[in-house]
Amino acid sequence: MQLKHKFLLLAALPLLVTLALIAATVLHQDSGLAQRERALVEQEYMTARKAELQHYVELAVSTLQPLYDSGRDDEATRAEAIRLLGSLNYGRDGYFFVYDLQGRSLMHSRQPELVGQNLWELRDAQGRPTIQQLVGQARQGGGFVDYQWRKPSTGQMAPKLGYVVALQRWNWMLGTGLYLDDIQATLAQLDRQVSANVRSTLLWIAGMAVLGVGLISATGLMLNLSQYKDAETKLRLLARQVVQSQEDERAYLARELHDGTSQSLVSTKLMIESALDDMAHDGSQRPLPATLPKALSCLNETLTEVRRISHRLRPALLDTLGLPAALAHLAREFEGHGLPAVDVAVDGEAVELPEEVNTALFRMAQEALTNVAKHGHAHAVQVTLGFAADGSVSLEIADDGRGFEVEQVMQAPTRGIGLRNMRERLDTIGGQFEVHSQPEGGTQVQAHVPQRALARLRPTETART
Repeated sequence: MQLKHKFLLLAALPLLVTLALIAATVLHQDSGLAQRERALVEQEYMTARKAELQHYVELAVSTLQPLYDSGRDDEATRAEAIRLLGSLNYGRDGYFFVYDLQGRSLMHSRQPELVGQNLWELRDAQGRPTIQQLVGQARQGGGFVDYQWRKPSTGQMAPKLGYVVALQRWNWMLGTGLYLDDIQATLAQLDRQVSANVRSTLLWIAGMAVLGVGLISATGLMLNLSQYKDAETKLRLLARQVVQSQEDERAYLARELHDGTSQSLVSTKLMIESALDDMAHDGSQRPLPATLPKALSCLNETLTEVRRISHRLRPALLDTLGLPAALAHLAREFEGHGLPAVDVAVDGEAVELPEEVNTALFRMAQEALTNVAKHGHAHAVQVTLGFAADGSVSLEIADDGRGFEVEQVMQAPTRGIGLRNMRERLDTIGGQFEVHSQPEGGTQVQAHVPQRALARLRPTETART
């Protein structure tokens, strides 16, 4: 792992751990708070329901109080009491019931089929004796009893909280009850709300985590881009320095060949020619050695080759007369070495170019013409140097010879070295390089150096002074 990636990880990891701990704490606190809130709501609800039930029973007892206190125990009085209780129903599922203390149903307004039945042995799903519990609580002075009973509105068994009292003189148990499935629905709704709040909080924390990691990543990306730009600038500067070093070395070798080796060969040639001339006019009849004219011919060829190498290393015309003259001289050289016709044209008004641009474009033309001579088999080559009105400069070498697949050549490790060299040279000075070719024939090699790249390469007034 790279060092910058480690720094990003060290920056993001504490944030993620902190947010994870916060999320765990919030989850734990919300869970505890939800349990306490649920217990409190349930307690308050049950307290309110118990007070409500007790109030209902007291209301029913107060309704029967005049009949009960009259001292009459006849069937008509009791029937009137049952009629009054039957009229006191409340809500869909609120009603009063009356049993005698032996478990026989005397009044049930929602289940009249139970009236007259002895339900003393009735038990719920858990095996608890329902009526016995109710009667027992009534005998003890009244109170609350939890049991299961069929809910009239749904017809299903549901938990119920009942409150009963005893009317001892009439041998009655009077009571009513409230079904508890409503509170369970309320508590379930509360649980869903708490869960939704917890999810919302966790989503906010997750969003903050994503935002934090995104900010860290964006900062790292900006840092990487800044470092990449710095590295690219340094690499381009290094490439320019390498190219300039190569050109300086070429110029040095060209001067050495021209001023040293070439001059020595010229001196040797003159001495041999002088010796041959003296031997031809000294009046002797001795024949000239056959090797001397041959040596002189080889020396002339060597001198021509040294001058050619010197010129190709660093043409003097490039430094003295500029790029157009150097390209024209280069075209004449290639016309005598493998190319039938090379036409050089200059579009626009020629201006003085920075030395690096002159060198890069000349080397590009040199490499392109070499490729045409070796591989193109062209009948005509057009070299066009263009100076645009916006200050940019372009160079195009087009031929009508054999073409190639550009992508295949550029990607092949053993081919396209010259094309890659041209591209790299143009990159070092901020130019663009393009190649267009078709296997059917015809190739165009194009270079373009924009005005901003030329301005950057030109020395400033301070540097000139």
